[in-house]
Amino acid sequence: MTKAVIFDMFETLITLFVGKTYFGEDAAADLGIDQTTYRKVWHENEKDRTTGKLTIEEGIAETLKKLEKYSEENVNMIVSKRLSALQDTFDAIPDESVQLLEELRKRGIKVGLITNTFSDERDLIRKSKLFPLFDAVRISYEEGIKKPDPQMYLSLMEEFGVKPEECLYVGDGGSRELFAARELGMNAVQASWFRKLAFEPHIPCPVLPEFPQVMNQMDVLDYLSEN
Repeated sequence: MTKAVIFDMFETLITLFVGKTYFGEDAAADLGIDQTTYRKVWHENEKDRTTGKLTIEEGIAETLKKLEKYSEENVNMIVSKRLSALQDTFDAIPDESVQLLEELRKRGIKVGLITNTFSDERDLIRKSKLFPLFDAVRISYEEGIKKPDPQMYLSLMEEFGVKPEECLYVGDGGSRELFAARELGMNAVQASWFRKLAFEPHIPCPVLPEFPQVMNQMDVLDYLSEN
């Protein structure tokens, strides 16, 4: 019997591919530099941004210094445009995502969140209408570790007082999150309902045939009923 459902956030409960977007190539264009070069240097401090060693402002500043494009004005520009795009994302949280979490709670099922995020994303998650619907969260920026570190999953299950086989993990599959969940003994399904919105070069995790595909948010409830 499933006693807890643990979700990923981006491309699972919300998607970055709606409204305004601001990806690496946008920042590169604003700075007047090569997209590939910007993306390569930006990813060099991704782990530190994800695990709380650098704020988004510090991460951007470090990147721009390496690219010889640093100025407070440039840092503030990128921070502001990122925040504006992220706000669009959180303003467009699908009703189905809210309804799914509410229904799980009505059924007495614990609802958890495990997400890899930077500081600006963390702030918006905590302010969002989804946040009160989680019984517990593990946010990489706060935990100092990130998926697929098993401790992200184990500590949440311990807080819930449930065994791995009593948990369902729902995510788009990035960061090997589904494999990590399965290796711990959890059931795992791949959330594919936002896949059709993605565009190059930001294709999310490919379809993983090793896992059941869930094509709509509310289909998670059907999966629970059948398994």
